Amino acid sequence: MRITEPLKNFKSEIIFNDMEEVDPSYDWNRVVYLMHCSRAIDQIEVNKLYPEKAIQTQFSAKGHELTQILLAMQLGLPGDAATVYYRSRPFLLASGLSLEDAFAATLTRSGGVNDGRDVGVVFNFPNRKGLSVLPGQGGVGAQYTPAVGWAQSLVFYRNHLKHSDYKKSIAVALGGDASTATNGFWSALNIATTQRLPFLFFIEDNGYGISVSSDMQTPNGNIAENLSAFGNLRVVEVDIARPNLAAAAIRKMVSLVREGHGPGLIRLKVPRLCGHSIQDSQAYKNAEQMVSEHLEDPLHKLKDYLTPRCLSPEQWDRLAVAAQADVSEALERALERPQPNLDDVQKYLYYEGFNDNDDQSYSAPTLLRPTETVEAPKRINMVTGIRMTLAHELSVNPRMVVFGEDVGAKGGVHTATLGLQDKFGAHRVFDTSLSEEGIIGRAVGMAYAGLKPVAEIQFRKYAEPAMEQLHDCGTVRWRTANRFSAPIVVRIPVGYGKSADLWHAESKEATWIRAVGWRVAFPSNAEDAVGLLRTALRSKDPVIFCEHRAMLDAAWARRNYPGDDHLTPFGKARLLAQGQEMTIITWGAMVERCSQAVAAFGEDVDLLDLRTLAPWDKNAVFESVRKTGRCLIVHEDNLTCGFGAEISAVVTEHLFSALRAPVMRVAFPDLPCPHNKALFQSLIPNQGTILEKMMALKEYENV
Repeated sequence: MRITEPLKNFKSEIIFNDMEEVDPSYDWNRVVYLMHCSRAIDQIEVNKLYPEKAIQTQFSAKGHELTQILLAMQLGLPGDAATVYYRSRPFLLASGLSLEDAFAATLTRSGGVNDGRDVGVVFNFPNRKGLSVLPGQGGVGAQYTPAVGWAQSLVFYRNHLKHSDYKKSIAVALGGDASTATNGFWSALNIATTQRLPFLFFIEDNGYGISVSSDMQTPNGNIAENLSAFGNLRVVEVDIARPNLAAAAIRKMVSLVREGHGPGLIRLKVPRLCGHSIQDSQAYKNAEQMVSEHLEDPLHKLKDYLTPRCLSPEQWDRLAVAAQADVSEALERALERPQPNLDDVQKYLYYEGFNDNDDQSYSAPTLLRPTETVEAPKRINMVTGIRMTLAHELSVNPRMVVFGEDVGAKGGVHTATLGLQDKFGAHRVFDTSLSEEGIIGRAVGMAYAGLKPVAEIQFRKYAEPAMEQLHDCGTVRWRTANRFSAPIVVRIPVGYGKSADLWHAESKEATWIRAVGWRVAFPSNAEDAVGLLRTALRSKDPVIFCEHRAMLDAAWARRNYPGDDHLTPFGKARLLAQGQEMTIITWGAMVERCSQAVAAFGEDVDLLDLRTLAPWDKNAVFESVRKTGRCLIVHEDNLTCGFGAEISAVVTEHLFSALRAPVMRVAFPDLPCPHNKALFQSLIPNQGTILEKMMALKEYENV
C-alpha cells in the first residue's frame, strides 16, 4: 500500500509496512458480525425474496462489505456526512441503519428509509449527532457534488459561523470505479482540490461498470495511479486481500483529512463477486475469472487474518450464527410491516412540516439587523431590484451564500451581483469552476447542511449539464419521505436580450414546471422581482427564479422599490387590465407585449400576469375565463409542450361549457432561436401577432 502526497512541486511517499498485528482501533467483533449480517441479507434476497417476487430487484454488496464497514467505523463525529451508491448497504449497517429498516427498504414496506417511494438501496440516514448519510441518487456519479457541498459547508460553519462542533468533521463520497468517468466525479474533484476541502473520495474498484471493464473508464483501469500527481490531493491504493493494510489505509486517510491536510482519494481493489444486479448473469466473464474472483472473497481473507490473532474459530462461528439469527428475526419484523398508505403518496412533494435539515428560521422576516440603512432609489430597474434583494437577504441571513460563474469580482455577466462580494466577502459571494453540475450539486449539499445556497446559472441553455442534479433536488423531500430537503434557489437569466441566439436566448421554462418538486417564479417587472425573489429566499422548497434578460433594464419593467420587507406570494396572479371580451394569460417578457396589444385592441380584456408558474393561479384564471368565455395564452417558450398547452388543457377540461371559442395560443414556433435579428423578430410573439390572434378569438363564431 502506498500513499502519495502531491503538494505544489513536492511529493512525499508514506510506506506502510506489512503489519502482522491487528489494528486495535477497530472493533473486530463488530466488523465480523456486520459482514455476516450484510452477506446474510444478500443471500436471503437472492435465494428467497427475489424468487418469491417479494422484491422487485436485488443489488448485492458481496465483496464490498469489509472496506465499507471499516470506513464507517472511522466516522461518526457530529457533522460527518457521506453520500453512497447502490452497493453501500454494509456502510449503512455500520452507520446505524437497523436490519429491519434495511429489509423494509427493499421490501418497500412502510417506514424504512423512504416509505416505499424509492429503490431500496437508494439510502439515506439523517443523524445530526453523528454520521449523516445524505440522500442517495439513482444516477451514477451523482453522489459526488452534493458531498462536496456538505464539505464546503463544514468550512463555512467553522471559519465564519464559529461552529466548534464541526472542527474536525469531514465529508465522504463512496463510489464504484465506473463512476470516476462521470461529470459529477470530475466536478467534485476540481472543487475539493481547488478549495482544499475536508473531503474523501472512497472508490471501490471491482473492475467493472455492469459489463464494461475499468480500463474503459480510465486509462489502464487505475484512477489512483492517474491522479497520483493531481494538485492538493492525497492518493492511496490498497488491495483488500490484505485486511490489515486496508484498515490502516482507511484509518490514516480519514485522519489526514480530519487534521486539515486537504482532500484525499482511496482506491480499494475489491473482487466482483456478483453482477451489477440480480438480473446480470455476468455472461461477459469466463469461468476462470469467476473462480479467481471468489478466491479473493474478503470474508474468507478476514477470517484467515483474524483467526487466531484475535478471534478463535469458535468465536468467529458464534458471530456468524448470531448475525444469521438477527437477520432472520429482522426479516420477520419487516414482513409484518404494512404496505405504505396509498393516501399518503402525494405527501411531501413540497414543504408540509419540518425535518431535521429544514431551517426553521427561514420564515422569520429577519435574522440579523443590517448594520447600515441605505435609502432605496425610488424607481429601479429589475436587475437593481434583484441585486438589492440579494444584498438585504445576505445581511439578515448569515447562512445565505451566493455563487456561480463570474458572480464574484465581476458581479455577474448580467451585473445582478455587482458589488456584493466587496460588501459581504468572498466566503458569502463567490465564483465557481465552470461546471453547472458542480454549481447545483454543491448547492444541494449545502442545503442539506442547513445553509441557504443561491446558485446562478448564467443562461438557460447552460443548465443542461446540471439537469440530473436539478431533477434529483426537486424530488428529495418526497423520495426520502420528508427526512431530507434541499431548499436551494437557482437564478437563471432566460430569454432574449439585446441579441438572441440558440445558445443564450432560450426560455424553456416548461422544463422546470414538469420537474416535480420545484417552485418556479417568472417576474415581468422590478417590483415583482423583488417580492418573488425574497419569497424564494425564505422558502422551504427549491425555487427556479427566471430573470428575463430583456426585462433586466427595460423601461417598462421599472417600478418603485417596494421596500426590504416586501414579499410576493407564489401562486397569485396580477390582474393588469379588466374587461369582458376575453382573457389573456401570460408571464415574463410577454407581459409587456401583451399590454401593448391590449392597448391597441381597446383594452376590453382581462390581462393576467401569472408571475409564478409552479404553482400557477388557477383560481384567477378560472374566474376570468368564466366571465369572458374566451382565453388566449401567450408565452415565449416553444409552442409544443410549452406551459400554455397545460393551461389550455386545464381550462378546457374544467370550463368547457363556459367557453365561447377554443382556447388559443401564441408562442415561439417549434424552432431553435435564430441569431439573425430579422429572423428572430419574425418568430418571437410581438404586438402584431398577439393582436392578430386576439382579433381571431373575438371574431370566432361557434357554428
